Amino acid sequence: MKVIARIRTDFKEKFGIPRQSGIVAEAVGRIVFEPEYRVPEALRGIDGYSHLWLIWGFSLAEREDWSPTVRPPRLGGNKRMGVFATRSPFRPNPVGLSSVRLLGIEDTAEGKTLIVGGVDLLDGTPIYDIKPYLAFTDSHPEATGGFSDGVRDYKLSVHIPEELKGLLGSDLATVVALLEQDPRPSYKEDGEREYGMVFRDMEIFFTVLDGTLTVTGIKRK
Repeated sequence: MKVIARIRTDFKEKFGIPRQSGIVAEAVGRIVFEPEYRVPEALRGIDGYSHLWLIWGFSLAEREDWSPTVRPPRLGGNKRMGVFATRSPFRPNPVGLSSVRLLGIEDTAEGKTLIVGGVDLLDGTPIYDIKPYLAFTDSHPEATGGFSDGVRDYKLSVHIPEELKGLLGSDLATVVALLEQDPRPSYKEDGEREYGMVFRDMEIFFTVLDGTLTVTGIKRK
């Protein structure tokens, strides 16, 4: 497998990254091709598609061994499911698949760069391939989602004090969308524990109690 590109995002750490692509539409990334693949002809016709599939590598989850079962965070981190019934990064082959919206193509000093939305990738994640998303074959409205169906609508209520909202500026809507998804590794009801999530050049501190996430502080890095 050859790395054809790397994606640049505002996620500098794993903590806080959306668990799936598309659930935070405001999360934007830039796909920068490796020098060998900065060939304009390779992108001919891609602007006709609204969405793309990204095949990428879990660069921070590589390991020698593997486990046939994992603990999905959305099940509280206490129930085991088969690895092939989940999208856990800890797999025999650390490969991920994301569906993203193509927002535009920019000409830069690093060649043509793809701007994509709804990303769930760490900054610098290696991209192995890009394929067009075809609604007439890739979309299955009748599909069932297993245990995921029972937790897909789960969201936290987010409270940000007025004095902190101003520190977020134009990032306010994106940060709220990220926090709603509950960045914690599992459902741990400890209202006194303070968590910290890094986004862009900020570290955002918060607590969670009874389904409400409260931002307690914001520090510029």
